[in-house]
Amino acid sequence: MNLGQWGEILSWLCLLPITGGIVYNLLTVFTTRIFLARSLPKQDFQPGVSVLKPVRGLEKNLEANLRTIAQQNYPAYEVIYCVQDPQDPALPIVKKLQAEFGPEKIIVAVHQVEQGANGKVNNLLGGLKRAKYDILVISDSDTNLRPDYLTTIVSPLADRLAGCVTTPFKLTQAQTWYEGLELLTINADFMPSVLFAEVTGASKACLGPSIAIRRSTLAQLGGLAALADYLVEDFELGRRVWTSGLKMVFLPYVIEAVVDLGQWQNWWSHQTYWDQNTYLARPAPFLATVIIRAVPFALLFTFGHWSQPWAWLIFFITLATRYGTAAIVAQELKDGETIRYLPLLPLRDCFGLIFWALSFSQRQVLWRGITYRLTKGGKIIPASPTPKS
Repeated sequence: MNLGQWGEILSWLCLLPITGGIVYNLLTVFTTRIFLARSLPKQDFQPGVSVLKPVRGLEKNLEANLRTIAQQNYPAYEVIYCVQDPQDPALPIVKKLQAEFGPEKIIVAVHQVEQGANGKVNNLLGGLKRAKYDILVISDSDTNLRPDYLTTIVSPLADRLAGCVTTPFKLTQAQTWYEGLELLTINADFMPSVLFAEVTGASKACLGPSIAIRRSTLAQLGGLAALADYLVEDFELGRRVWTSGLKMVFLPYVIEAVVDLGQWQNWWSHQTYWDQNTYLARPAPFLATVIIRAVPFALLFTFGHWSQPWAWLIFFITLATRYGTAAIVAQELKDGETIRYLPLLPLRDCFGLIFWALSFSQRQVLWRGITYRLTKGGKIIPASPTPKS
């Protein structure tokens, strides 16, 4: 066969991901509705809680976000703002909150810990030293939490077989085109896929922005220090939970996280290492996602059959399905920002295929000014000697 014949065959093969993507997008509408229709557990289990908040740098809306965890309708809890650098510009903000709510409720833990390559885990290890309760809640600094958050996420731990509790999240407050693309990646692609996997039983999830776990369970699983060399420590924690025989509880309670990318390169590098790690953690399922990437393959198919009206019809049906299902899912999640950024969705999906392809070749990530090599299983090691401080 000549080159033209091969091109014709490949163009027709595009119909597989086009069809798969259309069907999958339609299914995500139903799985999102099924998941959100689940009942929350009874909220009558309210033991003392230590909340660990890793803080680093001046993020967008930092003070407002950090304040929400200090305003919970919960009887007995402490908030530990974990800071690594004594010169961190966020330190005056957390000290201001401590002065406002009192040192009994707000603890500022400044500890320089270098247990491994993962800066978040290092930060949490410093705060864990100050925690006094067995129930731990790990909550990212960019999350904006409703007053019933603690009551909701802690309740399932009344069951001693519940190893870990986590919640879905959606990104908010995008202000640039690349923050809009990041928002769409989470809200219109990642989160619907997580809910689909949860409802169908295809896979489990442990999402780092919002986790509740017993300190004793964490110790049983190896402790925080054992996660310090993983790029995505939340996935590894979740893997240890469900392989130990404990239950992973995924609540139908959606929290908000503020997207904050200083420049477009941050978006590019984040998307790249996100897909790299997903591939190394679950190669077969990640490889299979190519058959649900409808938009970029519909575009390729249309280019291959440019003069055919039915090819354009397939393209418009694909776009309409993608737009329509994304909008319905966003409405189910009460996510007005995704609706606002929907015009960028085809561009995001095309970039998504690029990042998917790059994940098979690139094995280095840049994190905090240091180049790391990503190894099998999701661990990261310095690609070159770490500069001395």
